[in-house]
Amino acid sequence: MKDKRILYVSSEVIPYLPETEISSMSFEAPRMVNSRGGQIRIFMPRYGNINERRHQLHEVIRLSGMNLVINDLDMPLIIKVASIPKERMQVYFIDNEDYFKRKATLTDEEGNLFPDNDERAIFFAKGVIETVKKLNWSPDVIHVHGWLASLLPLYLRDYYANEPLFNHSKIVTSVYNSGYKGTLDKNMMNKVKFDGIPEDKISDLSKPTYSNLMKVAIDNSDAIIVGSEEIPDELVKHLKSVDQPVLEYKNPEEFADAYEAFYQTEVLV
Repeated sequence: MKDKRILYVSSEVIPYLPETEISSMSFEAPRMVNSRGGQIRIFMPRYGNINERRHQLHEVIRLSGMNLVINDLDMPLIIKVASIPKERMQVYFIDNEDYFKRKATLTDEEGNLFPDNDERAIFFAKGVIETVKKLNWSPDVIHVHGWLASLLPLYLRDYYANEPLFNHSKIVTSVYNSGYKGTLDKNMMNKVKFDGIPEDKISDLSKPTYSNLMKVAIDNSDAIIVGSEEIPDELVKHLKSVDQPVLEYKNPEEFADAYEAFYQTEVLV
């Protein structure tokens, strides 16, 4: 992995949020690449339940201050950064008062999905890409974890299709068994169409279930990693129908060599 640039985009990363399959792998994978001579950047949302003082987050003024248009509304983009202790790894946080100030991640106290999660996902995808553009950092691989990050492949392939910084970037999506019940906002497809993305590319979003959201991510990725021992049957079936290389589930003890080999032999070719 020496000198390869890997961008990790995740809905959750330890130590900033509790340990889950997604948050653990979003930490362990970049740590592996870092230890093997690669260059990494990590992006996640700055949820309101992340303790900024304890984790020493600070705003990066030169990266903040842009407005992103979400469904015809201007939403200010704030970028914060922190370092993971002892790991020589920086994490960039995508922030916005309206979308990420609430003291929770994806659901309220009753476990109900926030009604604006679809807009938060659009904002997160655009915010990551715009910030990487400002950093002028061209990644060899972009590895996506978690459904809140799952619009990134679509936006890179379509909305930012002519952005030269990503001309040679390969997109990997990890598919987990960490979804949600029901659907996101039923107008989600129209909000994505507002950005000029053709309807035939996002027909699955007419019913924005977890599986349909992940299908859109899979279809716009160069390679897929199965991140959970079991994933929804609908996604198992979909993965059998695609041409992209798929790495089957690897447990935490064996993932490092498997991921590196997959990057080298299936993605970076």
